[in-house]
Amino acid sequence: MRRREFITLLGGVAIARPFAARAQEPGRVYRLAFLIPSPRQSPATIAFFDELRRNGFTEGQNLVVIPDGFEADTEHPGKLAAALVKAAPDAIVAGPALPLRALQNITHTIPLIGMTEDVVAEGLVASLAQPGGNITGISLLSPELDSKRQEILIEAVPGARRIAAMADSNAIAPYHLQALEQCGALTRCRLYRY
Repeated sequence: MRRREFITLLGGVAIARPFAARAQEPGRVYRLAFLIPSPRQSPATIAFFDELRRNGFTEGQNLVVIPDGFEADTEHPGKLAAALVKAAPDAIVAGPALPLRALQNITHTIPLIGMTEDVVAEGLVASLAQPGGNITGISLLSPELDSKRQEILIEAVPGARRIAAMADSNAIAPYHLQALEQCGALTRCRLYRY
């Protein structure tokens, strides 16, 4: 299995079950690194490893996890990012934006699986459809998806004429709410800010 196939698997573990079963090379050991602020025992990380196991990647058998990148200082990731790249993993799971950017500046060959608020607005990828480079992953609040989320909501509740969005202005970028308001104007729904 090539690195790109391994990254595809990691980026969409739940979707890639059939692929994982047939794509693993017998006897190959994959190396995975992390550069994330979460502890190894966080619920999200445990769920991630559970999905890897369901797809045939078991730590101690065909998966080695480089342990240093959990609970990382994501405000100053430079030294740890360099150490992880030097360890030559098959892929690095990283996030939020600062660790991804630090890794992106160091390596263009190791696939990076990221989770940030908006990979496009943060300049980490060219677009969601064609990211380019070595970064893939999840863009949590991408404004490119805001109108689509609202369309899905309107389809789910076709009689809805008022939609309220509640958000912490310290956590959500204003352009996300603006995108929802624009979509609301197109769909005759009003968006109320609280």
